[in-house]
Amino acid sequence: MSSKNPNWALLESIDSPEDLRKLPQSQLSSLAQQLRSFLLESVSSTGGHLSAGLGTIELTIALHYIFNTPEDRLVWDVGHQTYPHKILTGRREQMKTLRQKGGLAGFPKRDESEYDAFGTGHSSTSISAALGMSIAARQTGSNRKTVAIIGDGALSGGMAFEALNHAGDSDADLLVILNDNDMSISPNVGGLSNHLTRVLSGNLYSTMREGSKKVLENIPGFLEIARRTEEHVKGMVVPGTLFEELGFHYYGPVDGHDLGALLPVLKNLSTHKGPCFLHVVTRKGKGYFPAEDNPGKFHGVSSFDTSTGESRKKSPADITFTQIFSDWLCDMAAEDGRLVGITPAMQEGSGLVEFAEKFPKRYFDVGIAEQHAVTLAAGMACDGLKPVVAIYSTFLQRGYDQLIHDVALQNLPVLFAIDRAGLVGADGPTHTGAYDISFLRCIPNMVIMTPADEIEARAMLTTGFIHDGPAAVRYPRGSGTGKIPAKTLNAIDFGKAQVCREGEKVALLVFGTLLKTARIVADELNATLVNMRFVKPLDETVIKQIAEDHELIVTLEENAIAGGAGSAVSEYLDAQSININRLHLGFPDEYVEQGTQQEMLTNWGLDTEAIKQSILNRVNQQLPI
Repeated sequence: MSSKNPNWALLESIDSPEDLRKLPQSQLSSLAQQLRSFLLESVSSTGGHLSAGLGTIELTIALHYIFNTPEDRLVWDVGHQTYPHKILTGRREQMKTLRQKGGLAGFPKRDESEYDAFGTGHSSTSISAALGMSIAARQTGSNRKTVAIIGDGALSGGMAFEALNHAGDSDADLLVILNDNDMSISPNVGGLSNHLTRVLSGNLYSTMREGSKKVLENIPGFLEIARRTEEHVKGMVVPGTLFEELGFHYYGPVDGHDLGALLPVLKNLSTHKGPCFLHVVTRKGKGYFPAEDNPGKFHGVSSFDTSTGESRKKSPADITFTQIFSDWLCDMAAEDGRLVGITPAMQEGSGLVEFAEKFPKRYFDVGIAEQHAVTLAAGMACDGLKPVVAIYSTFLQRGYDQLIHDVALQNLPVLFAIDRAGLVGADGPTHTGAYDISFLRCIPNMVIMTPADEIEARAMLTTGFIHDGPAAVRYPRGSGTGKIPAKTLNAIDFGKAQVCREGEKVALLVFGTLLKTARIVADELNATLVNMRFVKPLDETVIKQIAEDHELIVTLEENAIAGGAGSAVSEYLDAQSININRLHLGFPDEYVEQGTQQEMLTNWGLDTEAIKQSILNRVNQQLPI
């Protein structure tokens, strides 16, 4: 993607929002066209999140045009839609490095730009963060404005409503913009609603509204009658009653692709005091028909041909762990009518599409509400169902209290199918599954399994499902060894490890898919190799025997070393007063940055050569090869 493209001449004159604000308003529509074209060309080359950003082109331009960023704070929820924001804030030429090692992050990141007011990656955080910033501005005597931009999907998260409830009861100068990109709240967009929003956001209406309050508040009963009348009249044309009840001044809906409508409304609201709520309706994938027609497909993409919308990369021949789970879920559901599948808004990512089609009455997408998903499963389990919660490792963190209090404390039979455990590649630290072993194994009653390959993944899902208590099976993003499991529903021996190779002096205890790499190391060093399978319960018999026969125990895991599976092994050995040299390999006490999965394995010393060298360094002598 070359610079100085004549089709992007106006866009390439913008190196900061200050440059943007120098443009006459008449040029903004042309800028939007060029920005949309540039974004499409850029993401088609690098891959990334596309449809959400295409839908926020005009809104992004309008926000930076009206508000004095970075002094005024823009807080984006999740961050999928912020590529246009990155392009307009001095990072246009860096877009070719998007989501690559050492390149631009796929989400807002505070240490990347002063325009990224708050780092994100998970949903429903924007209103809380923006309210905090607004309160901080008031406490420090600053006049800066704070704006939270949240999608209708993220608004389904309970944290968003907790923040709305608090913000509406405060006097903070906060503007919340609902980017309604799925027509899920109201279709009332057009000339009438745009005109109404201009009127409701203008000074005349606000002055009359507040003045009327002062007049009527001294007349018993009249203020309440006036308030209800106002809500009734507005409710006939705008769906703002809920937000008004929460304490916000509601405005909208307004067409988020109409700069002529957006700019005056934002200008009016930039001078308002107190909490305001603007409802903006946009269309995901706007301006690129394949993305408009199928925004889900173009939510996150690899590089693709813009003329056809088809990926340039061939689909991998190997089956993914997500597909293994999908197949198992449908097969087990056909076998056991008690099975129900639950996902917090990740039907495609977690592999529940086929299940939802085959068993629609047993499928539950709860929206972006991980806490609710976990406790919903607990309630189902109390009354005889067998819930399977399909969830990413990084999102399970958001339901941690419910996992402890509502599931494990009551020892309920809920199976957690934990996808994206370990390294996730380009999505970086916000999505890396680096902590689930650590935060799960300290919880009483939990069973934790780490399959080495696809065959074990299917068998462990069955093992966890039939277990009478909470269980988790963690598996990585993408494919493994390429093995295709048989269509059986057999379990594995509960709590038992598997000795794969007998060797001397060194024993490699492997938790998960690093077994394939460890096998090469074990062969070269004539080491013992053990597929541990279970983090909890540990196979203590095997560990004790290994300790008696070897000089060094090496543990391998795609998880933080702190509190991880290796720590579990050491805790057992210490409890038994077994003194043996140990080496724990995994993620260090740092966030795992973005890059390909192989790049990150190399970066953290988890590829073949690095593992081998770490072992040789520890024993401080050349072992038989």
